[in-house]
Amino acid sequence: MPSRSSSSSAASASSLKLSRPARRASLVVHVVGAASWLGLTVGLLALGVTAATTGTAVTVEASVRAMKLFADWLLLPVAFLTLVSGLVLSLGTPWGLARHRWVWTKFWLTLATTTATVFALRPGVNSAVAAVTAGGPLPDAGDVLFGPIVSLSAYVFMTVISVLKPWGLTRRGRRLRATPSRRPTGTAEPARRTS
Repeated sequence: MPSRSSSSSAASASSLKLSRPARRASLVVHVVGAASWLGLTVGLLALGVTAATTGTAVTVEASVRAMKLFADWLLLPVAFLTLVSGLVLSLGTPWGLARHRWVWTKFWLTLATTTATVFALRPGVNSAVAAVTAGGPLPDAGDVLFGPIVSLSAYVFMTVISVLKPWGLTRRGRRLRATPSRRPTGTAEPARRTS
């Protein structure tokens, strides 16, 4: 027989479930945010490659200034939109945040890449802009290439696991599945993948 605390936590978890229209709207927002983040990163990588490989000072300056514009005005809002909408979806649907390994992995990768955007990518771009606008050469190609390459790799990986949903349940997910709880109709656990 389940303990009172586990049944009350299951009841409180079921009260967080999104309605079907809210879930669909959140999913659209999340997919648009994630696609925008991926597109911005591809654009940043193209600008970084241009800045690192061209010999023209005007082109280098234009490339790093465009990177700064994207990093300052677009990248962080899109990153936060993706992070928040992913949290809403995970907490408001039967997938849960820590029930399935692929959701848990995506959460931590999204949090890590958002943090890296703030503390690594933007400072690298800012130092490149400062050097180039002072009339000097691009100080280090890594400042404009490393962040977009790492970010793009992470986003492609997250896209793949979002589609394939690998690895099964976490320990918490297995424990919650084993604990019988009173679920309202229409909030069944996602079907278990057998492949």
